[in-house]
This record gives sequence, C-alpha cells and structure tokens, in this order.
Amino acid sequence: MISIRTEIEVDSPLDVVWADLADIASHVEWMVDAVAIDWTSPGEPGVGTTFDVDTRLGPIRLTDPLEITDWEPYSALAVRHGGAVTGTGRFTLEEISEDRTRVIRDEDLRFPLWMGGVLGELVATPVLRALFRANLRAFAARHAG
Repeated sequence: MISIRTEIEVDSPLDVVWADLADIASHVEWMVDAVAIDWTSPGEPGVGTTFDVDTRLGPIRLTDPLEITDWEPYSALAVRHGGAVTGTGRFTLEEISEDRTRVIRDEDLRFPLWMGGVLGELVATPVLRALFRANLRAFAARHAG
C-alpha cells in the first residue's frame, strides 16, 4: 500500500472552501484525472453516498467506485475506493485565518497484481503525488483573486 499526503493553502474562508469541496459534481472541473461522475445512490452527499468516477491518467482508464465514509462539514470528507485500485482518500480542512484555509489530501492506495502490485505502487507513487499536487493547485486557483 502507498500513502501520499499533499496539501495547499487556499485564499478563501473555510466555509467557502468546504462548499466547493462538498460539491462533489464539480470535482471534474479541478481534478485533472476525473473525467465524469455518475451517482449510484440517491439523495444529498453524505456518509454512505456512492458514486462512480471515470478516471484517465495517460493511457490508463478506470472507473473508481467511491463511497463517502466521513462527512464532517467544514472539517473533513473521506471516501473508500472500491475499484481496481482500492484504499481510502481523505480531504481535511484547517482554518488558517478568516480568509485562508489549508486543504490536506491523504490517499492510501493498493494496486492489483495486474497493475504491478507493490512494484506498480512504487512506480506510480511519484506520478500520483504530482497529480494530486496539480489537482490541489487547480482547486486553489478557483479561489484566487
């Protein structure tokens, strides 16, 4: 299993950052690898909500079935990855000041044997770290100036 932590400071108040992060459908606008989101459970997002994310990273295309496992407004949003790549992901928000928020992303992922297992994880770690950083920069850019 690989563990990747990335973080960024966003020039917006905590409530504004949470509103953007909690808008799951908008994640395709700032996650470079997310192509489409298909809801698989009804209702408003929260613990237990499920959805599929079609992802693309270079030639690799996967559908990532996700379930929200933690939903703490203004604090945290966590998911369980249930597709070929399994594991957990978590966004944590920390208020820095009235108009600045830190966004932390933690991912713990396990690759299947057909993706190289542990060796595939080692090779993919720097690529995924760079991707997650780029995604957070794109998220923060939504709140710039």
